[in-house]
Amino acid sequence: MINQTYAVFGLGRYGRAVAAELVNSGAEVIAVDFDESIVNDCASFLPVCKCADITDSKVIKQLGIKNIDVVIVAMADSLEASVMAITLCKEVGVKTIIAKCSNETHQKILSSVGADRVVFPEKESGTRLAKNILSAGFMDIIELSKDVSMVEINVKPEWVGKDLIELKLRRKYSINIVAVIKNEEVITTVNPETPLEADMKLVVIANKEKIEKIR
Repeated sequence: MINQTYAVFGLGRYGRAVAAELVNSGAEVIAVDFDESIVNDCASFLPVCKCADITDSKVIKQLGIKNIDVVIVAMADSLEASVMAITLCKEVGVKTIIAKCSNETHQKILSSVGADRVVFPEKESGTRLAKNILSAGFMDIIELSKDVSMVEINVKPEWVGKDLIELKLRRKYSINIVAVIKNEEVITTVNPETPLEADMKLVVIANKEKIEKIR
């Protein structure tokens, strides 16, 4: 969500893409890298860009990371630094930590030390990760055009127990429901009279402005 605050640790190609997409969407972002030359390169498009060692607990405190809602650790080339950064962020109470990894072994390690989500850069681009973060509850964003996207949305609590006819989601939000996901099964023949359940997800196609309205 845009009204949350973000920190991106590591400004390689992936980290830059995440930070730039967040900034371009109007989010408040602190971008940090240990390499001064990289920080200087990014300063032109990242308003808050710091050269610092995020494996130092004093630096974490000085940067005010405890007040950040989501931290993205984008340093897959340094497992040790990633582990330390995640550990320090957890210690100061960061709510959500997303870490980039380079292989499945690193994924298990980063998850075990506190990463709430671990991503493989070859499977999820930095730009797509940022859009998913900002969408808060919308997953797997696919841009069909400049104005239209396909997304998965969680069933809202107030929708549970009601069917699509009763909810009138198409009329209210101008969205087209193309599938329902339940227990990892994708159901493309959607029965509009079936009551929605809390563990379901809806796959919808909609104008991006309408998706914002659902949020």
